Amino acid sequence: MSQPTEKVVDLRRRTGAGVMDCKTALDECGGDVEKAIEILRKRGIAKAAKKAVRPTAAGVVEAYIHPGERLGVLIEVDVETDFVARNQEFRRFVHDLAMHIAAADPMSIDRSGVPQEVTDREKRIYEEQVALTGKPVSIIEKIVQGKLEKFYADVCLLEQPFVKAPEKTVGDYLKETIAKFGENTVIRRFARFKLGE
Repeated sequence: MSQPTEKVVDLRRRTGAGVMDCKTALDECGGDVEKAIEILRKRGIAKAAKKAVRPTAAGVVEAYIHPGERLGVLIEVDVETDFVARNQEFRRFVHDLAMHIAAADPMSIDRSGVPQEVTDREKRIYEEQVALTGKPVSIIEKIVQGKLEKFYADVCLLEQPFVKAPEKTVGDYLKETIAKFGENTVIRRFARFKLGE
């Protein structure tokens, strides 16, 4: 079934996907643009996972200074080619990440960057808090695990709600970027500087 050109153009503009991918997604969902976006996002995330093993030899170091000049962020984001590294949309993505880090103050990029002693300390605190409630032991562990998940979502960059679009995480934004450019993209490191800290 052929889809109206304006729907294909709209879907392509909103997702950055190729024309044929847009046509196929629209055909699969009977022309429903919102459902087609969902299909393309799922496919993009699947493609992004496959690209995650490819080497990244190019990239950008971005500096963001918050208005008032009391807070700044340096971030390195690596990609596979210089062609993507010089792309304005990619640079906007890196700038968005730096702004997010300035606002949300993550501790690490992902869970592997959270020191074990910090995780252990948080777990101990949660266990002591929940023990005071008098709940059964079988439930305590589930509650503690839930609190730890919330802790990771607060301190790990990839799990934080993205400040410019809180309905998705920074990790989702990264996967969308990988799908858009077709290249493995890695947030290598960041540093956040606040005057007096």
